[in-house]
Amino acid sequence: MDLFDFNDNEEKAKPLAERMRASTLDDFVGQRHLVAEGSLLRRAIALDRLGSCIFWGPPGCGKTTLANIIATRTNAAFIKLNAVNAGVADVKKAVDQARDNLKLFNRRTYLMLDECHRFSKTQSDSLLPAIEQGTIVFIGSTTENPYASMTPAIVSRCRVFEFKALTSAEIRGALERALHDKRKGLGAYAAQVEDAALDHIADMAGGDLRTAYNALELAVLTTPPQADGSIHVTLADAEQSIQRKALSYNEDLYYDLLSAFCKSLRGSDSNAALYYAMRLIEGGCDPLLLLRRLVVHSAEDVGMADPNALVVATSALTAFQNIGYPEGLIPLSEAIIYVCEADKSGAVKKAMLAARRDARENRDDAVPAYLRDVSYGSRSMKEARENYRYPHDYGGWVEQQYLPDSLKDHVYYAPTDNGYEKTVKAIRKGKGMPS
Repeated sequence: MDLFDFNDNEEKAKPLAERMRASTLDDFVGQRHLVAEGSLLRRAIALDRLGSCIFWGPPGCGKTTLANIIATRTNAAFIKLNAVNAGVADVKKAVDQARDNLKLFNRRTYLMLDECHRFSKTQSDSLLPAIEQGTIVFIGSTTENPYASMTPAIVSRCRVFEFKALTSAEIRGALERALHDKRKGLGAYAAQVEDAALDHIADMAGGDLRTAYNALELAVLTTPPQADGSIHVTLADAEQSIQRKALSYNEDLYYDLLSAFCKSLRGSDSNAALYYAMRLIEGGCDPLLLLRRLVVHSAEDVGMADPNALVVATSALTAFQNIGYPEGLIPLSEAIIYVCEADKSGAVKKAMLAARRDARENRDDAVPAYLRDVSYGSRSMKEARENYRYPHDYGGWVEQQYLPDSLKDHVYYAPTDNGYEKTVKAIRKGKGMPS
């Protein structure tokens, strides 16, 4: 056995998901909105002009794979760290290595940081100068919203690319290629996998290609060969490999049932909502999906008409996460009934959309002087602060402008006459506030 045999054995020992990892943009699965021909990201990669960026999206959607492709395509050095176990010393070592690459070989260095949202402020600060000076090209990978979970100083110096969960069709195509690839995939086994089995794995992977690869590999490797030596993977094998029961309805009916569930919540029909929820769950739908929809509807369709609906829905979600199936279906059912029977109002969503539109489009967003932070401000700022009316000095509320001048007359939240919002409307009227 020579060195090449060892290398071959090492490659074969890798999981299917690692062996099938794309090495070129043409082989990359999904994210066409980012890497399609003519897209900004693809042009930047081709011209080797990609600056520091953050890849944000769910697991198994190609974030790390694309970072590897970028490093290979641009012929740059590539350093990979994980924020979970990398410390300040690791960052400094990577930066020093990148500085040497630039000085000695005129070669750029990409620093790929997995789980970058786990970086502390101290760790981020140690990386910031290198990003600013161009010593490294930073590529962060995260499943969390970087705008909320990462140091603003890092995010402001990066372009954020949002990845999406892969579709079932994209995953199905990748699984078929893996089945027929004799060099990197499972082609050497000549396995025959039923269409229903492939569909099930693709659907149940939840947009995660890594999960789908793992399930397919497990199904092929653990299915006993038939008398002629062939491997035949059935739907039952696929169900066991991914540990989820096949839905007892087709894809169209699944979305129809989910739509009917949501519309029944909005329409205050608790009988119908309960039926569709149980129909979905008995068919194999994850109850957590329904609970997440329930939380959204408690704010979108009930809102301030009954603020307690959101409390009940989130409590049911937490209860199911802690209790599990089947007992967790009881608080789920209670929450469904509560949201259905509660008074309805769409005023919260309307307020959110209107405020977000102004936040995006308004150019004059200067905060009134008397509302600004003056802890480190100038004397003129402190003098302006004296014009601020402290509401508690006036019994809890005093008329005062809070919005910027260009938006001072805009009203986003307009309470209705439904449920608790009728009380809110009366309180506003009593204070002389716009309603």
